[in-house]
Parts: sequence; C-alpha cells; structure tokens
Amino acid sequence: MEKRLTFKVLGPLEVTSGVEQVSVGGPRHRTILVALLLSPGRIVPVDTLIEAVWGDSPPATARTQVSICIAALRKTFKAAGFPGEVIVTAHPGYLLQVGMHRLDSEEFSGLVAAAELAVRNNRLSEAARCYTDALKLWRGRPLAGVTGRLVEDEAQRLEELRLDTYENATAVHLQLGDHQKILPDLAAMVREHPLRERARHQLITAQYHSGRRAEALETFRDGRRWLIDELGLEPGPALSELHNAILQDEPSLTVRGLEGGDSPVPSKPVGDPLELPPDVTELAGRKEELAQLDELLELGAEARGPATGLITGVGGVGKTCLAVHWAHRNCDRFPDGQLFADLRGYDEHLEPTTAGEILGRFLRSLSVPIGQIPAEPEERAALYRSLLADRRVLVVLDNVRTFAQVRPLLPSSGGCCVLVTSREQLSEMVALPPQAWVRLGRLSSYEAVDLLGKIVGEERIAADPPSAARLVELCDLLPLALRIAGARLASKPHWTASRLVRRLSDERLRLDELSSGESQVRASFTLTYRGLSAPTALLYRSLGLLDVPDFGAWVAAALLDTDLLTGERLIEQLVDAQFLDVVGLDATGHPRYRFQNLLRLFARERAEAEETAEERQAARQRAFRAYLSLAEQAHRRAYGGDFSIIHSAVPRHPLPDELSAGLLTAPLDWLETERLSLVAVVDQAASLGMDELAWDLTMSIVVLFETRNYLDDWRECSERALAATRAAGNTRGQAAMLHNLGALQMRQRNFGEAYASFTEALALHERAGEEHGHALVLRNMAMVDEMRGDLDTAMDHSAQALATFRAVGDLSSEAHVLNNMAQIELDRGRTDSAQHLSLESLRVSTTIGEGGARSLALGTHRLARVYLAQNEYGLAEEAFLRMIRIVRAQSDMLGLAHGLLGLGEARLGAQSWGQARATLLHALEISGLVDSALVEGKIKLALGEACWKCGDHSAARRYFADARADFARIGVETWVDRANLALARDIPREEPPEII
Repeated sequence: MEKRLTFKVLGPLEVTSGVEQVSVGGPRHRTILVALLLSPGRIVPVDTLIEAVWGDSPPATARTQVSICIAALRKTFKAAGFPGEVIVTAHPGYLLQVGMHRLDSEEFSGLVAAAELAVRNNRLSEAARCYTDALKLWRGRPLAGVTGRLVEDEAQRLEELRLDTYENATAVHLQLGDHQKILPDLAAMVREHPLRERARHQLITAQYHSGRRAEALETFRDGRRWLIDELGLEPGPALSELHNAILQDEPSLTVRGLEGGDSPVPSKPVGDPLELPPDVTELAGRKEELAQLDELLELGAEARGPATGLITGVGGVGKTCLAVHWAHRNCDRFPDGQLFADLRGYDEHLEPTTAGEILGRFLRSLSVPIGQIPAEPEERAALYRSLLADRRVLVVLDNVRTFAQVRPLLPSSGGCCVLVTSREQLSEMVALPPQAWVRLGRLSSYEAVDLLGKIVGEERIAADPPSAARLVELCDLLPLALRIAGARLASKPHWTASRLVRRLSDERLRLDELSSGESQVRASFTLTYRGLSAPTALLYRSLGLLDVPDFGAWVAAALLDTDLLTGERLIEQLVDAQFLDVVGLDATGHPRYRFQNLLRLFARERAEAEETAEERQAARQRAFRAYLSLAEQAHRRAYGGDFSIIHSAVPRHPLPDELSAGLLTAPLDWLETERLSLVAVVDQAASLGMDELAWDLTMSIVVLFETRNYLDDWRECSERALAATRAAGNTRGQAAMLHNLGALQMRQRNFGEAYASFTEALALHERAGEEHGHALVLRNMAMVDEMRGDLDTAMDHSAQALATFRAVGDLSSEAHVLNNMAQIELDRGRTDSAQHLSLESLRVSTTIGEGGARSLALGTHRLARVYLAQNEYGLAEEAFLRMIRIVRAQSDMLGLAHGLLGLGEARLGAQSWGQARATLLHALEISGLVDSALVEGKIKLALGEACWKCGDHSAARRYFADARADFARIGVETWVDRANLALARDIPREEPPEII
C-alpha cells in the first residue's frame, strides 16, 4: 500500500507517515506549515507567511528565513519517504499539495457536507453517522502549540465550526429520538459553553423528552443566570417560549424540524415564513435598478401568474445584496410571508440545490408537517402551488444556475412575486411575462468612493481623494472587491489609502490582495469559470494573454486557430457568463468586447496555471500574426499595393479571405477601430522580444498615424520597436524604425533630429543590403533638404530614390518622389518643369488603381500649387476641388485642411474675397482636428488676408497675430517674417468695397 502523509490540525499540530510521527522543526516551521495547511491546494503569498510568523514587525531577512524554513520542511518530508515535492514554489509564494496525502480538516469538511446533504434529503440516520465520524476527528483545541495571530484567529474559527457542527449533529439526534443517549455529552457541552443558547435549548429538550422535567427547568434557570450575570440579557425568545411551554405542560410539544432550530413546537401552524437574510447596511447607488424592480409590484397585481424579476451580473457585483435590500424595502407588500433560498448554483464544494430539496424546505416553512410532505418532486410542487394560490408571498431565489432550478418554484398566484439572482442570462426566464430584468453592472466612480467611505470612514477617504479614486479603479468598481479593500483598510487604521493602492498596483499580486478571508474575488470568479465548457475556458485563458484594450470576434478565431463562427459562439458564451463586456459596434458593424481588469488578471492567472509556456507563446503568436496580416493588407489597400514599405520575414497568420475582405472594406476605418489594440500589440510584442513582428507591424500602421495625425502613437510604437530591435541586434529593423522616427520628426518640423535619424537609418540599410529601405530614406532626406533650401542636394537624393523605386516597382513612392521634385522646381521658380513633373506623378498614380487615392491626392495637390504659382486660379480651384473630394472619401483630415487652404488661396487670387473667407474659415475648423501648428498658421495668415480684403481689418490683424504665434511656437522663421510683414501694413483710410 502506498505511503502517505497525514496532517492533523483539529487538535495539536501533528504530521504522521503511516504510524510514525514526523517532526516538523521549531515554532517558525510549524507556523509556516500551518499557514500552508489552512489553504491546501492554494498559493499562499510569501507576505502572508511573513505576517503569520512575525506579525507587523518582520525582520529585514524575513523572506530569506521563510525560504530556509520551506527548504527544511521539504527536507523533512523527503526524509520521511516522500521524494516528490509536497510544498511547491508558485508565484508569489508557496503551495502545499495535499493530493495523495490526508488532511483532517478537509476530511471533516467532506463529512459535514455529506451530513448536510443527507439532512436535506431527510436521511437522518445517515446524517447522524456522518456527523459522528466528523466530530471523532477532533483531538482537542485546534492548532494547540502553534503561535501567531493568523494561526490563533484560524484556531478560533475552527473551534466555532466544531461547536456549530456539534449543535447540528445534536439536532439530528433529537429528530431521531436519541434524547437519553446524547444527554451526558450535551450536558458537558453546556457546562463548557454556558452562553450558547442553542445548545442549552437542545439540552432542555432532551431532558424534557427523557422525563426529566425538573432538570429541564433548572437548566433554563441556570442559563438565565449566566446570561444576566455575563451579558445583562434575558434569554432569547426561543428559550423563553420553550420554558413557558414546559411550565404549562402543553400536550402538543414535539420535536421541531431541522430548519429553524430543534425545539419542541406546537403542531398547529406557526405563522407566515419570514426568511429574508439581514438587510445590507450600506447599499451603494443602485437607484435605477431598484426602480426597475419596483415595476414588479405593479405587474403582479394585474397578471395571471406571478411577477418574476431577474438580476444578472458577474460574481461580486452585488446581486444578492440588491435582491435582499429590495425585498426588505417591500416586505410589507407581501403580508403572507417571504421565502428565501440559496440554490448554490456556484458553490465550489457542494452540488447545486435541486428544486425538490427547496420545495421540501419551503413546505416545512409553510407549516406542512414533515410526515405530510410528498416524496415526489412533482407532488411537492403541486402542494406548494396550492398553498400559495390565495396568498401574497415573495420568493427570493439566490445563486440560480439554470431555469430548471426555478421552474418548479414558480407559484401560480398572481399575488406572488419571484425574484431570482444569477450569473447566467436565463433566457427562458427573461421571456416570462411580466418581468423585470436588471443587468447589474459595476458602480460609478462616485458610488464606489462613497461605499468605500461608508466602510472605512469618510475622513480617511476624504484625506486623499486621488488615492481613493485610484483604489476604486483598481477594484474595478466591483462591490465585492471594494468591500474587501475597505475591510482591509478599516482593520488597519495605520494604513493609508495610498499604501493599499501601492499593494494593488502590482498586477501579479492584486487578486491575492483581494482574496483573503471568507470574501474572495478569486473564489467568486473561480465558481463561474469552472462552469465554462473546455473550449470556452481555453478562449478565456487565451484572451487573458493579450494586453489589448478591446477586440473583435476575429481575435478569438485567431487565438484558437478556428473559424469565425466558432470564435463568435465561444466569445458570446463568455459574454453570457459575464466574463466579457460588449462595448459597442466597430466600423464594420461587428461587436467589440473587452475585459474588466480583475477578470483579465484572473484569465491570465488561469492561463499560467493551466497552459505551458510554449502553448501560451503559440496563442500569442497566432493573434499577433493575425493582427500583422490584417494591418499589412490594410496598408496595401490604402496604397494600392505593397508600396512605400518594407517587411520582416515574420510568418503571417492569415484569416480566411472572406473574413479579411469583410473587415477591410474600408481599410483606414479598420485601422482606426483597432488603433489602440494595434499600439498595445506592438508594445507587448516588443516587451516579449518579438522585435521582427513589432517593427513590421509599426511600419504597416503608420499609414493611419500620418493620415489621422496620431503623432503620439507614431512615436510610441516606433520607439518601442526600435528598442526591441536594438536589444536583438536587428540591423534592418533598427533602420526601418529610425526611418519611421525621422519621418515623424520631419512632420513636426524638427529637421535636425529628422536628418540625424535618416542618416543613421541610411547607414544601417546599406549595411543590411536593403535597397528599397535605402531609397525610402533618401526620399525623406530630400524633403528635408528642400525645406532647408538645399535644392540641389534635394534633387540629387530624389533622383537616386526614383531610380530604385522604378527598379523595385514601388509606384506609390515613385509618384511621391515626382511630387517632391515638382516642389523643388517650384522653389526654383521653374513652373513649367514643376507642371511636367506633377502631371507625370498623376500619370503614375492613375496606374495604381483603386488604392492609389493617396498618391492621386498628393499629385493633384501639387499640380494645383503649380497652377497657383502660374496665376491660373481657375485651374487651381478645379484641381483643389478634385483633391478635396479624394481626401474626404479617405477621411484624411490633414489632407482636407491642406486642400481647403489651397482652395481659399485660389479664391483669394481670383479676388473672390467673401468666398475665400468662408472657405478658409472651414479650413481653420478642420485644422483644429489635426493638431498641426504649421497648417493652422498658414490658414490663419490666408484668412487674415481675406478679412483684410473684405475690409475687416481688426479681424485680419487678430488672425495675422495668431498666425505669427503659431509659426514662432514651432520655429519656422520664414513664416514668422511673412506674418510680421502682414501685421506691418497700414490700414487704408478709405475702405474698398467688398468684391464677391
């Protein structure tokens, strides 16, 4: 027979191997072992072990000493013949694997649970045997000889559990008629604990039914003396009623049923059931939800059946609190009683309660004698409905998992009301008319802070509002988490809110911090998680591996390498389980989903516990490569081909063609929808050492950043990918990201920084032998040369780049360089040559096809500028209008601002002052959306000119001054000089008439 260790905590700590005693060392070793035994199979953080040993005054070497103790315990178990690890290291602490070993406290819990189940099924003899076996496991005061506040608190809890179990066992024996048999032990129990009224009640009952009426009365008097002397209280109603019944020798005295106690009771009905749990003292917010539930009061009066209410929400969101609070507020509307049952749909240790069990208890609550309760569930349901047919009763059913649990418990009377709480949607119940369905969400920030203040104290919370706001955010505005955090602060008056914020800010420890004592956020999530199907649970874990803020169903398909319909089905199951929130529809009409932070942390925790590192890496790679594949296609569609970009050799994870086509109907809209997620993927890929993927993805999404002017995202992605490529020694990737940063710096008019980045990128591309990337850098260097006035160098760089673009077939970049060359010729005053180059650029752009809109817009804009320089204002206006139509279709706000500026300038040239002013005002409005000081300054300068021509000189001077301020802020001196010249002109004495 295989050996195993036996751990005993229900008495002095004892460890045995077979019949041999195992010595576990000194006081610290014993305390640490007990702390692990009190959480078998669960991770105990090192901080908890330190607190168990040293309390609030640990030494600096506490972590080292804990590690030494753990090593010593492992050595002890190994010496006892157990080479496998009984204690394993599991971040952020240690875990004791009970597994094949025995732990008396777990055996005790199992026997008690079996006894309780037997009681519910009216198998009293079996219940008595289970209770007896459970109580035999106790050997004295629990954990005797082990010190520490944590251990002492747990010892007190275990002792209280033993006393409650003893009383429950006694109740069963009383039902079985074992009055004389239990008298000696019960009398000793009452002598040891004279203030426990239930035990004294049981002793009096046993004495009375054993024919010891005088002793029963003396036991009551003795208990009354103890209560008055020690607490200053008279005996409670149950003891007093029993005493009076014995004094009057009522013939109807019998043994009461197990629910509600075990005293002798009259056989006649005892009145209406009042079973609601105590009301919550602080219910934060929920005014709208309470109003929704109030509709039940009106619905039930006119209905043929009962009004039914359903409260759904994630574990810990406060469903039970809301249901109980509403029930207490309206109990007077149900004069025939209130029934309450916890159906344990999410109990970690026990099976869900069946409707038959609840019906049996409800019938007893409705004064049906045990002997008259039918055995068959259908007959019980029929009797239950008959009893409620003419009564107004409120039935509250908590923690329901399936509608099958609810259906037999629905009364037939329209005067009754049923209120159900569940983490499931229970679609069958939602369809029942009339009904109120409350989808309970998280609290608002104000309500969460208010709840925290009620628990901790308003003054402590008001002393540091920023920390309070951060604390409720870290608790996800979840009432359960807030109550746990509040309880921790309330129990530690020397802690500040900021200290708890610091502890919760570490994502690796947050669930541990919010999972201590009986209320545990992790346990609440675990109960729902265990009900997920295997594929749904796998998806939940896999989604937790991603740092993206939200996602579409296609991400689920990529993670699991399955089809979209399967991904959508599984992701909707997570929504039904309240593990994901729906946050709206994307541009393509598909739902977007997201995690709440604590649920994301729990998903990642489960992934790390249940998946290997290789499996986690493979899932991330599938998702990241799917993002890259779609972003690459979006870039290709926006440019009309694989233009103006270089790629890495990272394998793609392509989605089915029909799915990709549906997502990328409007490629820039898809990129906009996924922008924050794409930025997060770049950051996460870079942090995980996926440098090739990080820089490639950044290159693919720059089209969005430059079109929509997301400059901060542009910089963040480029810098994160650059750091990753440098760490990996990736020459080509470094060059690509330096080019990216140079393009951003050029966009921001930081020409010195841009040129330095381009120069370094150029050298790296040469070293890597990357001709296409080399040409892309030369093109941008030429643009800086042109803006600096070095036109010969600009033309030389452009010509070199143009040759390479033609050689590799990069039509978009070819058209772009031709545009730049046209601008150089414009700067030289060679308008005919500029016009020729612009037309050539447009010719190339038209060969690209549908995706060549960007190139076409740039070429049309340059040609329009050439016409302006040639004073061909009509042709310029036509060209600018064509360009505006193109950029509007692309939602290119920066391009639209440029186009409207040019159109306004063309109308100024044509002396259409009023039209020009209106156009430029529109341009100024658009420029406010793109945050470009240069464009905005140019628009204001032109607008000032239009106002001047219209005779509004004060407005003109305001615009000139604002333009000068914009130019000065970004250091473009040539434009500052132009604004100064405009401001220096004299106001004419006679105002010219406005010309329209």
